[in-house]
Amino acid sequence: MSDNAPAINNFASEVARQAKQPGWRFGHLTARNIDNTVAIEALLLDTNTGSSHIISSPLAEGTACYPSLSPLLPAAHHAERVVGDMFGFKASGHPRWKSLLLHEAWPADLFPLAIAGHPTTPREPYQFLEVHGEGIHEIPVGPIHAGIIEPGHFRFSCLGEVITNVEIRLGYQHRGVEKLLTTVPWQRARFIAESASSDTAAGNALAHAVAMEQLMQLTAPPRAQALRTIALELERLANHIGDIGSISGDIGYSVGASLFPPLRGATLALAMLLTGNRRQRYYILPGGVARDLSDAQRSAIRAVLAELAATVRKHIPLVLENPAVLERMEGTGRLTSGLAADFGMVGPAARASGSSYDARRYFAHGMYPALAPKPARREGGDALARTQIRADEIESSIAIIDGLLDTLPDSPVRVALPDNLPAGAVGVGIVEAWRGELIHWVTTDEAGAITRYAIKDPSFNNWTGLGIAVRGNLVADFPLCNKSFNLSYSGHDL
Repeated sequence: MSDNAPAINNFASEVARQAKQPGWRFGHLTARNIDNTVAIEALLLDTNTGSSHIISSPLAEGTACYPSLSPLLPAAHHAERVVGDMFGFKASGHPRWKSLLLHEAWPADLFPLAIAGHPTTPREPYQFLEVHGEGIHEIPVGPIHAGIIEPGHFRFSCLGEVITNVEIRLGYQHRGVEKLLTTVPWQRARFIAESASSDTAAGNALAHAVAMEQLMQLTAPPRAQALRTIALELERLANHIGDIGSISGDIGYSVGASLFPPLRGATLALAMLLTGNRRQRYYILPGGVARDLSDAQRSAIRAVLAELAATVRKHIPLVLENPAVLERMEGTGRLTSGLAADFGMVGPAARASGSSYDARRYFAHGMYPALAPKPARREGGDALARTQIRADEIESSIAIIDGLLDTLPDSPVRVALPDNLPAGAVGVGIVEAWRGELIHWVTTDEAGAITRYAIKDPSFNNWTGLGIAVRGNLVADFPLCNKSFNLSYSGHDL
């Protein structure tokens, strides 16, 4: 990992130039207090070497603005708005500057980086984008929805039944997770980190563990790496199976809606056998995993997995070979490959629009990249393509889990940790969670305390993609579009 320090007026151009080099990606952007000087920092990912690089630029004393990166690199637009919300620093020239996480009820001085010599920019009243024209009308939906889904507000601008624009306002699930991760004892931070999005507990726990191990310059034992990978793939398997059932329900296909939820339950039961918790909480930790897997447990998981695989393979054609289902999904919620790339889409949502990016192929986590599968990929960019990607990844996850259970290394399952974290260190954990690229970015100060903990959930990238994909679709198609992305509110809001 390397640090560069361009002047703030050159920051955007330098980050964009580097991010557009072959094999490089924009990872995340945040602000940090460095020796009583605020710096804007961009995390760039190098898939050529499997490493990460930070470009850091200090704000001049007395300033509260910096040149926006978003016009050059649209994928940064949400991160810059979060820096405005949480730190009070404005990205000048941002194409749609407004609050992202904080609502009117939050105190105006909620700026954890506010220090002497650096004024902050007050939040401006939130303004929804207005669409004008004859026949245009608005449909507000949420933030409270039917059922048990998380809160989020959708403001539809429609011409008749056709959606011309939807503005998605989030932030209702903001809990101060990143701030809390700098205040709890670091030995217990894993419990907060894996709670960032509860349906991605294994992914978040693994990203946290990788980042902390990078900080401490240690490596988990081979058996722990294999068990971590099984947990990660079980989480992918359970959620993809559940999504196919939920997508079936949203188009009124009762066969798929009834057949897949029990299979998701069976997968969660496998997770229980592995970790002691259906959601796989409290299992992956810095240094390894919390418990070993006995031979009896391994045999039980393999037996159930074989039965589950046979059933899934029998049921998937009932969805993806049904002409009525295909007609309903094909062309719905299309996201072009160009827009998916511009806004940094990740995971199945990106691979359904032609991307080949899968973090398992490039960045060390668990048994990856050594065991990384060939990326599932489609060109259609629609709800059908996103569902087909899930079906493909179900197959690869089953194969990975079965192979690892058959060849589980013989070693301890964790190593001892030091008493203190190193001073002035940075750790970055990059994981291909079931929704896509997940990043935990941890920085310590001169005393070895965590002073900045930034999380970039896959949904942070992909909410923009949903907003684009629904344009031109019927209002009645929105539930299918939404479920085909199936994004996390809490993972985005933090």
